[in-house]
Amino acid sequence: MARKSFYVLMFLMLGTCLLAQGRRAPVRLNIIPEPVSVKVNDGKFPITRSTLIYAEDESSMLTAQYLSEYMGKHYGYPLSVIKKKCPSSDVIILKNENNDKTKGGYRLTSTASKVEIVGNDASGVFYGVQTFIQMLPTRAGVLPNVQCAVIDDYPRFEYRGMHLDVVRHFFPIEYVKRFIDYLAYHKFNYFHWHLTDDQGWRIEMKSHPRLTQVGAYRDGEILGLYPGKYTELPYGGYYTQEEAREVVEYAAARHITVIPEIDIPGHCMAVLATYPQFSTTPDEEKYCARTWGIYNKHNNVLSPTPEVFAFLDDVFGELCDIFPSQYIHVGGDECAKKWWKESPVAQQFIKDNGLKDENELQSYFIRHVQKTLVKKGKTLVGWNEILEGGLAPDAVVMSWQGTRGGITAARAGHRVIMTPSSHSYYNNMQSRHQVEVTHKGYVPLDKVYNYEIIPAELTEKEAQMIIGAQACMWTEYFPSVRKLENALFPRVSALSENVWSPREKKNWNRFLAALVYHHDRYDMWGIRYSPYFFQMYDVVREDH
Repeated sequence: MARKSFYVLMFLMLGTCLLAQGRRAPVRLNIIPEPVSVKVNDGKFPITRSTLIYAEDESSMLTAQYLSEYMGKHYGYPLSVIKKKCPSSDVIILKNENNDKTKGGYRLTSTASKVEIVGNDASGVFYGVQTFIQMLPTRAGVLPNVQCAVIDDYPRFEYRGMHLDVVRHFFPIEYVKRFIDYLAYHKFNYFHWHLTDDQGWRIEMKSHPRLTQVGAYRDGEILGLYPGKYTELPYGGYYTQEEAREVVEYAAARHITVIPEIDIPGHCMAVLATYPQFSTTPDEEKYCARTWGIYNKHNNVLSPTPEVFAFLDDVFGELCDIFPSQYIHVGGDECAKKWWKESPVAQQFIKDNGLKDENELQSYFIRHVQKTLVKKGKTLVGWNEILEGGLAPDAVVMSWQGTRGGITAARAGHRVIMTPSSHSYYNNMQSRHQVEVTHKGYVPLDKVYNYEIIPAELTEKEAQMIIGAQACMWTEYFPSVRKLENALFPRVSALSENVWSPREKKNWNRFLAALVYHHDRYDMWGIRYSPYFFQMYDVVREDH
C-alpha cells in the first residue's frame, strides 16, 4: 500500500469517525490563499451551458469576460455575459460596491440557485472570481458544481509581488502573459519585470535605439554554475514598446501592476557595450557580460558625467511613458565602487559636488533619477543598497540582503517591501536532493510559508511601513519554461498565502493538505511544477 501523508490520513480517519456517528465529514474547500472566513453550507450550485454571468456595473465587465473565457478554455463552454435584467437563478452575479473598506476585499455567497460575488472595489470582484475558480472541479468530464458557502475575504498586505528576470534568459511575450495569469490565480497584484542588467538590455528605447541593436545581444551563451561555461552562440532578444504596453494592458485587466526595472548605476555592462564612453574606463573593450556573477572582470558602472545623466533622463523619462505604474525600479544594488575609486573623473566629481565618498556618489545617481521620476509623478523603488549614502523620504526600499535593510528603512520612515534572498529567491534549491543546476542557497517550501514578513523587533508604528513582500526569480540557470516553473511552483502558492491570509489563519498542516489537491489545478493550468513536494513532505496525490 502506498504511503499516505499524515494530513490526508487524518482527514480519512476523521471522516470514518464521523460516519460511525452518523455524520458526514466536514467539507474542505482547499482554497489557496486561505480566506479570512469560510462557512460551508449544504448543497451545490450546478453550472450548465445556460448559466449566465451578470455584471451589475461597468467595472465588473472585464472580470465577467475573464470568467467566461476561463470557463470556455478549461470546461469547454464559455458562459454568456449579460448587463441587464439579472435573472433570479442559474446566474453568477458580479458586483462592485466601491466602498471604503479594505481594497481587494470581497464576499462570495454560493447557494443552490446562484452565486454572488460582491467586491469592495473592482479588484475585490476579480479576487472573488479567483476563489470561485478554485471551488470548481479540476477533473475532465466532471460537472462543474460549486459548493454552497459564504466566504468573506481581504488581503493582509497592500503589496503582493513576484519578480521575473528576463535578462539572463529571455522569455517571449506570450510566456510573460502566462506568467501574469499564474500571478492572477494566486491573487498577486504586482509583477516586477527585471529588464536590464550586465547580460543584456531588453526594452526598446526610441530615444536610444542602439540599446537594443547592440545591448540586447551577447555574442555567446553561458551554461552551468558560476562563472559558467561560455559558448560562442549569439543570444538575446528584447521587447518593443508596443509589446510592453500590451503586457501592461493584459496585466491591468487582471488587477496586476507591472513595475519595470532599469538597473543603475552598476550592472550596466549592456549599456557600456552600447556606449563605451559612459564608462570610467572608456578605452577598454566593452561587451555584454559573458559570465554570471556580480562584478565580472570588466567595468560595469556608469561614470558621473553630463552625458550619462542626460542619458538617464532620457531613458527613465521614456520608461515612465511606457509604464503607468506608480512605482519605477532603479536597481541600485551591487555597485562595484572600486571603479569610481580608480577613476579621476569620478573622484573629481565627488570633490566638486561636496560628496563624502563613493557611497554618496551612488546616492547622487539615485537622487538624480528620482528627480526625473518625481516630475512624472512616479515613486522610486530600489534594492536596499540605495540606503547607502542617504535616501530621499519618498523612496521605497526592497530588502533583499536579509531583513536588516528593511528594518533600517522602516525605522527611517521609508516604505519597505521584504524580499530577503534567504526566503524569497526561488533561483535557490528547494530540495537537498534535486539534480537541477541552481544557485547554492536552500529555500524549501516550508521556509517560504513560515517566513514572518514583519520583523519582530519593529514597533507597531514601524511595522506599518512594511507594505508587503515579493519573491524573485533570477534566471541564470533557468533557460527554459520547464525549469523556470519547476522552481516557481509550489513555492508561489506558499508565498501567496503568506502575503494574503491573516497571520492567525496560517496553518502549515492545513496548507499542505490543500496543496495536495491544488496540484491538480496546476495540471489544468499547464504548470510544469516541481516534483519535490511529494518527496519532501511525504504526500501523495489522491483521487477526489
